[in-house]
Amino acid sequence: MAEAKNLGVVGSGQMGSGIAQLGAMHGLHVWLLDTDPTALYRANKSISSSLQRFVSKGQISQAACTEALRRLEYTSNIDELRSADFIVEAIVESEDVKKKLFIELDKITKSSAILASNTSSISITRLASATSRPCQVIGMHFMNPPPIMKLVEIVRGADTSDETFHATKALAERFHKTIICSQDYSGFIVNRILMPMINEAFFTLYTGVATKEDIDTAMKLGTNHPIGPLELADFIGLDVCLSIMKVLHAGLGDSKYAPCPLLVRYVDAGRVGRKCGVGVYDYRKGSEPMKASPRL
Repeated sequence: MAEAKNLGVVGSGQMGSGIAQLGAMHGLHVWLLDTDPTALYRANKSISSSLQRFVSKGQISQAACTEALRRLEYTSNIDELRSADFIVEAIVESEDVKKKLFIELDKITKSSAILASNTSSISITRLASATSRPCQVIGMHFMNPPPIMKLVEIVRGADTSDETFHATKALAERFHKTIICSQDYSGFIVNRILMPMINEAFFTLYTGVATKEDIDTAMKLGTNHPIGPLELADFIGLDVCLSIMKVLHAGLGDSKYAPCPLLVRYVDAGRVGRKCGVGVYDYRKGSEPMKASPRL
């Protein structure tokens, strides 16, 4: 399979915009697709700011920054992905929504295009089953934020071909990522381990064992984690954490993966983390430090 030249990224949130930025920084022509023009506007500003930070730190030249921005196109028209060699979806963590997208992509993209999912937990085999090209569907799970984090988790579905795997691996290597490979089980490697830890941190808060600050401090200073599990949950998004825990619970069938009721309540209340200004912690300007009641 020829080296990819044109990259399509679907979803312009933190993950999608970060993946699009990576592609543009490494010489690919990139289309970033989102149905929400406001989200595309935010992505444009975010990518521009991120690239300028790379320049200010001496990690790339101003010319490289300008070239990367020139290679990026923002669109709400899915038909513009027709010429993409490789497409990565980074939309909401919902199997039904992702399947609907894969059906659309399967219809409009060229027959040689690889369809990759940035899902962190959903079965690649089931997503591939929605297409006429399951051998060209693969999981390519970037860590957040994609331009900074060094890891990519590659997941083969039941029918993913060797050619698709090697093309995906080559793209990750082009991005200078370290690659790990997972079998197609719920949560793969990273979230199979990480999310139950975050969920247990919520149970620790919920049952009144300790304050949120002490829980995070315990894991930072006691186990040398760079960020506490509750702080990390706010960064990821509590809604995303909940979605992944539901996938783990349903897919693995063990009650130990049942989401903590406090996590569910926070999401129901719209307290989903940094992206909305409040989650376990309150990030709104001028707010008093929030005392997160274990009973909300």
